Amino acid sequence: MEERDIRRMVREAYGAMARGGGSCCGPADRSCCGPARREDAGARIGYREEELDSVPEGADLGLGCGNPVALASLREGETVLDLGSGPGLDCFLAAGRVGRGGRVIGVDMTPEMVERARENARRGGYDNVEFRLGEIENLPVADGSVDVVISNCVINLSPDKPRVFREAFRVLRPGGRLMVSDIVLEEELPEKVRESTAAYVACISGAVPKDDYLRMMEEAGFREAQVVEEASFPVDGMLEDSTVEALSAVPGLSREETAHLLRGVKSVTIQAIKGSGLES
Repeated sequence: MEERDIRRMVREAYGAMARGGGSCCGPADRSCCGPARREDAGARIGYREEELDSVPEGADLGLGCGNPVALASLREGETVLDLGSGPGLDCFLAAGRVGRGGRVIGVDMTPEMVERARENARRGGYDNVEFRLGEIENLPVADGSVDVVISNCVINLSPDKPRVFREAFRVLRPGGRLMVSDIVLEEELPEKVRESTAAYVACISGAVPKDDYLRMMEEAGFREAQVVEEASFPVDGMLEDSTVEALSAVPGLSREETAHLLRGVKSVTIQAIKGSGLES
């Protein structure tokens, strides 16, 4: 698939989700990475019920595969940037951590998502949160202006992941931190899956092996890149999962191949730092 086709496909799919309330893999009661009702999906990927209850209705579309905010050790007064902020869930949670003296910026390439997030911010009274329209490969953010970059199940959708990490490195201040939750693979996908548009939007076809993901972060300049949480795809529940529905659209992919493929799909949270520039 060409880069422009991937961007168009993802933008259209997530625009439809913003308008209709569905997840990247199916109805709104499912998460991006597995089956569940809203509260069950949130608990499975690391959100507490009180966190989900604290944000405006409509801020959680079940699009995540982890809770990067919980692991980012955010501090009062910090500036946080969320790559692919969707309807704003992680931005609103981060806003509570950094306080009124802090600032949260969400960037999303889908106009409908940005509009929905801005409305959620207005309804929730989040004065320290703003949402900008833009691509995560070309961030509308100044050099060295943020303390922490977070992202949740979005970088796997980018056709140019190395550039995403270079952009994250650029906008971080020296000593800044990166905390991302995403989908990675234990082995390469078959070509028929890599070329599937449905599997791409379902957070599968765009994923890369974990070692490649870490390498791209390090090549962008990040130090101490490491996995801090990892979970397997819930194969036991796959008969009810909408990700399987997306894979079922792949011609020639058998049930057994689907099960094997999903056993190699991992949800990870990875942290890294931008050096202070004072290292010897």
